Amino acid sequence: MNNNNIIIPKRIVTVDKDDLILSNTAVEIIDSRITSFIPFEKIDWQGYEGKIYDYPDLTLIPGFVQTHIHLCQTLFRSLADDLQLLEWLQKKIFPFENAHDKKSLEISTKLGINELLLGGTTTLLDMGTLRHQEVVFEEMISSGIRGYSGKCLIDENELYPLFKSSTENELKYMNELANEFHNVEEGRIRYGFAPRFVLSCSEELLKETKSMMNDFPGSVYHTHSSENKNEIAEVRKKYDKENIEYFESINVLDDHTILAHCIHLNENEKQILKNRNVKVAHCPSANLKLGSGIANIPEYIERGISVSIGADGPPCNNNLSVFTEMRLAALIQKPIHGPEAMDAKTIFKLATIEGAKALHLENEVGSIEIGKKADLVLIDLNTHENSVLDNDEQVYSNLVYSSGTNNVRSVMIDGKWVVMNSESLIYDKNKLRVDSIDELKKLLKRM
Repeated sequence: MNNNNIIIPKRIVTVDKDDLILSNTAVEIIDSRITSFIPFEKIDWQGYEGKIYDYPDLTLIPGFVQTHIHLCQTLFRSLADDLQLLEWLQKKIFPFENAHDKKSLEISTKLGINELLLGGTTTLLDMGTLRHQEVVFEEMISSGIRGYSGKCLIDENELYPLFKSSTENELKYMNELANEFHNVEEGRIRYGFAPRFVLSCSEELLKETKSMMNDFPGSVYHTHSSENKNEIAEVRKKYDKENIEYFESINVLDDHTILAHCIHLNENEKQILKNRNVKVAHCPSANLKLGSGIANIPEYIERGISVSIGADGPPCNNNLSVFTEMRLAALIQKPIHGPEAMDAKTIFKLATIEGAKALHLENEVGSIEIGKKADLVLIDLNTHENSVLDNDEQVYSNLVYSSGTNNVRSVMIDGKWVVMNSESLIYDKNKLRVDSIDELKKLLKRM
């Protein structure tokens, strides 16, 4: 039996190839996919056999796609502030992640997914942690979210030697996880091969991971790169190359490689990104909070380098709001490149269709088009924080510059509601809060 739904919004921001904004139009969904657009006057209110959702004051947008998240770190929010990257990893993040057991990791993942769903993010690329990674996948499956995750790979760790494994064990565990979780739930959940960064991975691990990725069509290679000047200096000392030049020398760069950050690049590295069609995941909040710098995103876009957006982890951001990232991604470039740089429409596309393209999911999500998955967000642009002129001309400005997670009303993934009327249909927020406090106290005692 088909699951039929019609959503009737005030407008539809399609993000299709023509950037159409549709009025007086409803979206029909059968099971998990968008099947048609219906003019208002042709809706059969009496005879329609499915459910009709009438939202005359809400705007329908594609679900957001975030391409760099650390769900395992949500529990550590506000516990690792005001530090440089390597010190932050050494003193806070590696010890915290090392103390995770299955239950604390489960709660951290739930906290993160709940926040993402309430904020309209329907697809994510997550970097997991060293141990118990199956817990993250199990929670992604049960929550209904779409995305990639992968065990964080570390076989070298001078910063915190307790937090690593052998190369052999890393490869074995990763292969088991990929075989178990890649392309499950009809492709809603996929595996992302995730070496942490150059300084925590042997050359063998980086290369063998890439080779293994090629055995799993539809997967990606997800790591950090060129985030911090001290990090880059250590890479240069070790390999006599810049970060991306080193990746190029070991043949791990291609159009299925996603590099988070890419702040400090030389001319050759920029050309490598372009030539190899590597994807850049831009995380402006984390880059500012850790004092790492500002990536030259307008230049990357002008060169034709793929750019998308991610919130990174709560300890280096303190929230997972795509709205915060969109606003900052626009504003931090304007003093450098001029107020015309990074306009609102461009930014909105980085958080939707460009994220989908980075994950090779552009035929499935990232825009509202017939045949695509029904990953949709209903958002209220009539709040006191938005323009009093809620019309098509102001819609991108309203979305990017003046909206937040509080504007999100309902969220659908795969044709199923996961948020309705600003309330999660998946998680009990009060229980989640109590469980989070309990598990964090236990984790801190294990350190």
